[in-house]
Amino acid sequence: MSEKPGSGRSGFDRRSFMAGAAGSALVPIVARAAAQDASVSAASDPALPVDVTLRVNGKDKRLHIDARTTVLDALREHLKLTGSKKGCDHGQCGACTVLIDDRRVVSCLTLALAAEGQEITTIEGLATDDHLHPMQQAFVDNDAFQCGYCTPGQIMSAVACVKEGHAGSGADIREYMSGNICRCAAYPNIVAAVKQAAPEIMKG
Repeated sequence: MSEKPGSGRSGFDRRSFMAGAAGSALVPIVARAAAQDASVSAASDPALPVDVTLRVNGKDKRLHIDARTTVLDALREHLKLTGSKKGCDHGQCGACTVLIDDRRVVSCLTLALAAEGQEITTIEGLATDDHLHPMQQAFVDNDAFQCGYCTPGQIMSAVACVKEGHAGSGADIREYMSGNICRCAAYPNIVAAVKQAAPEIMKG
């Protein structure tokens, strides 16, 4: 009986030979792909600094920052606007709330690059000259804070709450301010402050 080509008895395994040849051919292709991936990764390294212009409280601020920098860190660490507080750093407490194009935003979860070209308003930008913003004054009048740590975020959120039309009742205020936590539990006073400030804000 004649031997079949590629059988073990012939001393030559055709399948193994073809598999080995194909594997050898793939090595340079895989190596080139890996090198290209590494080069793309290095070129798009998020840790590399970038130029960004943020409009904060009506003024343009040019920054050279890590691309991963949040709005909160840009404000606090680079612009020295420390009114916005770093609470949980997970977007759950509301202490870092600022307004971006009049929308309330937790700045600890918002990249500075994403806010470029938009108007950022912080607690430092509410007062005009020597006059407190109506919401700031209402918080003072109603003793709507104790330790004060959450107060800047509470005030910014409260301003937006009113402008959104959610300050018509105590229940609405509590619902739409629920993202801002006050560990001192000054909630009744906060609601009273929002009620006081709402008519003047809507009038203005």
